[in-house]
Amino acid sequence: MEDYIVEMRNITKRFPGIVANDDVTIQVKRSEVFALLGENGAGKSTLMSILFGLYEPDKGEIYIRGNKVRFRSSNDATAHNIGMVHQHFKLVDNYTVAENIVLGIEPMNRALGILPYVDIKTANREISLLSQKYGLEVNPTDKIEDLPVSVRQRVEILKMLYREADILIFDEPTAVLTPQEIEFLLKIIDEMRKSGKTIILITHKIEEIKKIADRCAILHRGKLVAVLDVESTSSQDMANMMVGRMVEFAAVKQPPRYRETVLEVEHLSVRNANKFEVVKDVSFKIRGGEIFAIAGVAGNGQGEIADAITGMIQPHSGTIKLCGKDISGLSIRQRVEAGLSYIPEDRQGTGLFLDFNLDQNLCLRKYYKKPFANQHILNFSELESYAGILIDKYDIRSAQGIKTSLRSMSGGNQQKAIIAREIEEHAKLIIFVQPTRGLDIGAIEYIHKQILAEREKGVAILLISLELDEIMNLADTIGVLYNGEFLKIADASTMTSHDVGRYMMGVKGQ
Repeated sequence: MEDYIVEMRNITKRFPGIVANDDVTIQVKRSEVFALLGENGAGKSTLMSILFGLYEPDKGEIYIRGNKVRFRSSNDATAHNIGMVHQHFKLVDNYTVAENIVLGIEPMNRALGILPYVDIKTANREISLLSQKYGLEVNPTDKIEDLPVSVRQRVEILKMLYREADILIFDEPTAVLTPQEIEFLLKIIDEMRKSGKTIILITHKIEEIKKIADRCAILHRGKLVAVLDVESTSSQDMANMMVGRMVEFAAVKQPPRYRETVLEVEHLSVRNANKFEVVKDVSFKIRGGEIFAIAGVAGNGQGEIADAITGMIQPHSGTIKLCGKDISGLSIRQRVEAGLSYIPEDRQGTGLFLDFNLDQNLCLRKYYKKPFANQHILNFSELESYAGILIDKYDIRSAQGIKTSLRSMSGGNQQKAIIAREIEEHAKLIIFVQPTRGLDIGAIEYIHKQILAEREKGVAILLISLELDEIMNLADTIGVLYNGEFLKIADASTMTSHDVGRYMMGVKGQ
């Protein structure tokens, strides 16, 4: 027993309508990377929220360093040197990096030996040294609201290290990172393991587990399926156990059958709030039955192109035509009714109303139309029936069915809700921006099949993804965007991932 720094024995946790953890036992060794693998809604985050004191188990026991504990809050877990980086960061946007890190345990001093004050200069110095020690360089005086996602994550990690945590829980840490940022984070985790930290990694990404983890516990619908040695277990076996069936890693794609042009973008330019041109004279076409994928490193104008097409932002110049009709001056609703669907990158900020129930979110495109409304009076039975059909069809898992609050659902199931709502519009053009970000391998397989099914129906698809494998697997045509311009647009069959990667880095020549 002394080999285990964490033991969770026979943990059961129920919520209304669902058993999140069903008699789960895991044992974590000192200074190892222990992965929790499972589909969205498998119970991974719930189990670790229990370890971090956010929930109390209905049944079961927890032992830390061989001693039985009972955590009633995260403060109890922190007192036992446990830290957690949540999937959605817990930071105060208008505070500095240092102010966020020391919040609640601020270093105090006394002016003139009498008046207490927060010694922020000492905090800045200590945090600067700590960040350098672990290769997590940050500027302690920067405000959180001015920082990119990857740096905010560093701040969350430093919050744990500042509190001297030696058991570190990471909940889906790579869900919002670019491939380059993921590689950096995995190196940081490896360095922390070498320095004696114990890492528990919640994820659904098998390739990351194969790179970094020592052992892996697989959860499926709340039950523990197996605890495996990562090195001696194949990715296929892990995927099959996680999903509960045989998984196809590569989508089966039929040869394209192109139809008439659906989307035509000509000389599109977009400027940001500082009048800087982030999209520069971009032109491209998408035919019915074609998946046109935009590849590029994050921040090169992909999001602005999608937002300009959908009407979220106004372009500086250029025209956008849908089925031959200029939609550049139309409202968002008018564009939707003209035949456009949109799966945005930011599911929580743009794609959903988190304080609405699941049925309300699923019906956002339908509620004002017959039979869902008649003379501005909503027909709730029709709305609820329609939402129930989508929940079953797209395997959206929720504790209380159609009346589940979106805020309480996992990120992956939130994403499924958006995709279900938008695909069911039967649009002429569907824009997918990072459609599988935060999804497990089973859901990714399902979403890829849905995208290809829409392609077979003759729908034009614009796919924007940071996942190069996803682009190479799905695309018929690839446009590589660099610094707001297309460096290359070509048939996907004529390009390798190496070719695409070179253009993504701005290399124009052969």
